[in-house]
Amino acid sequence: MKTLSFNNYETEEFFDELITEAGESRDGAERLVQRINSLSDEELMARQREIEAALLRMGITFTVYGDNAGTEKIFPFDLIPRIVMASDWQHIEAGLKQRIATLNKFLNDIYHDQEIVKEGILPREMLDKAKSFRPQCVGLNPPGGVWCHITGTDLVRHSDGAIYVLEDNLRCPSGVSYVLQNRLVMKRSFPNAFADSRVRPVVNYPNQLLETMLSVAPQGVEEPTVVVLTPGIYNSAYYEHSFLAQQMGVELVQGDDLVVQDDRVYMFTTDGLAQVDVIYRRIDDDFMDPQSFRKDSMLGVPGLMQAYRKGNVTLCNAPGTGVADDKVIYAYVPEMIRYYLGEEPILPNVPTYVCQREEDRKYVLAHLDELVVKAANEAGGYGMLIGPHSTKAQQQEFAELIKADPRNYIAQPTLALSRVPTIVGDHFEGRHVDLRPYILCGKSIWVLPGGLTRVALKKGSLVVNSSQGGGSKDTWVIAGHHVEVADPEGSL
Repeated sequence: MKTLSFNNYETEEFFDELITEAGESRDGAERLVQRINSLSDEELMARQREIEAALLRMGITFTVYGDNAGTEKIFPFDLIPRIVMASDWQHIEAGLKQRIATLNKFLNDIYHDQEIVKEGILPREMLDKAKSFRPQCVGLNPPGGVWCHITGTDLVRHSDGAIYVLEDNLRCPSGVSYVLQNRLVMKRSFPNAFADSRVRPVVNYPNQLLETMLSVAPQGVEEPTVVVLTPGIYNSAYYEHSFLAQQMGVELVQGDDLVVQDDRVYMFTTDGLAQVDVIYRRIDDDFMDPQSFRKDSMLGVPGLMQAYRKGNVTLCNAPGTGVADDKVIYAYVPEMIRYYLGEEPILPNVPTYVCQREEDRKYVLAHLDELVVKAANEAGGYGMLIGPHSTKAQQQEFAELIKADPRNYIAQPTLALSRVPTIVGDHFEGRHVDLRPYILCGKSIWVLPGGLTRVALKKGSLVVNSSQGGGSKDTWVIAGHHVEVADPEGSL
């Protein structure tokens, strides 16, 4: 008897991205659902195993810091993709472009005149206590006025069907390599369903990334040299650093591969020193240059910030962008959009309590068992309390943390995240997902038509981070009329 079928799939009370409450396929998912229902359980599981074996051979790994079981892990993958309808994507794309345009204006403002603070839109104390604000960046003017060139913005869908922004990642957002590799294995496994579903391509991302960085090279450089700067093999995203460098056809370098002379950055090569014009840096601000940031850093390049200040090299993303993804600053983004653009936000934030505000703090402390509490500068699912799944002892611990440093915490209601069918043993069960699209900003803003769908593989879990046991799925954005469709015969 076939059990891996959508015919007996239950959406329960959640919004499902593939199947409606009535048990029908959502728009764009018809061909995929038909194809999966037509396969035997044995054939479907064989394809899942083939994909896992392919990902293992491709070495698609990540590192969990503090895990003693091993340095690298294979990123779990589930073969049932997430479908995004064309109309939904049009809305998401417009909202992300609006948001990134705003955050770039915000960064330029706070490192110059700070008009948003003077106008009272952002309280002074929120900025003064932002740990990721970099005084070293005050007065800097990045080429083209662009501070954040690469952003990964996390989105979720609530049970009301609306898409919300969960958080912005403007420092070194990772995960796009999984998007590209997931697509590769899915196209091989479901070529006909893929072709019939009119899926938009993601293959252009490395080229778009390179074009973005070339567009912000220092003035007067006719043939800019671009490199990817990695902290090295022990970084959790080292695989991605090497993959993107290889895909773009540029050098992958570490700090000791570069040297600054006369306020210019050079790379050691077998032919001598070669000047570097644009650096896609995947090193945090603190470790980038021991002369300007942490003096004990062995990862960075001494003198790099001075070369940057002189306009002799472009850093992508610019130093100091982390202040815009501080989770407390995030709460003010809707007001920023109104202030800088004079527009209403297209994508709403998740309602957010800022613990620095007294009324908000009182409410949070009284409702810790209902809320999700987050530390302002943590990522990867660390520094979180998920109230409904927490113990009294954990709630008490967070209450003390909030009272000791209220500026460092926000809280949000526990959303009923949407789900996607996922293989669990011999049947499908809904598992909660989020979506991280990638936005590139150079002379123009471009959004990758897709993104990393992260899935919480544990039943009922709302934490999708890979470091917390989450996995990933391919994301199929369905093409509207007159929109490019992925080549089913192409590599991606």
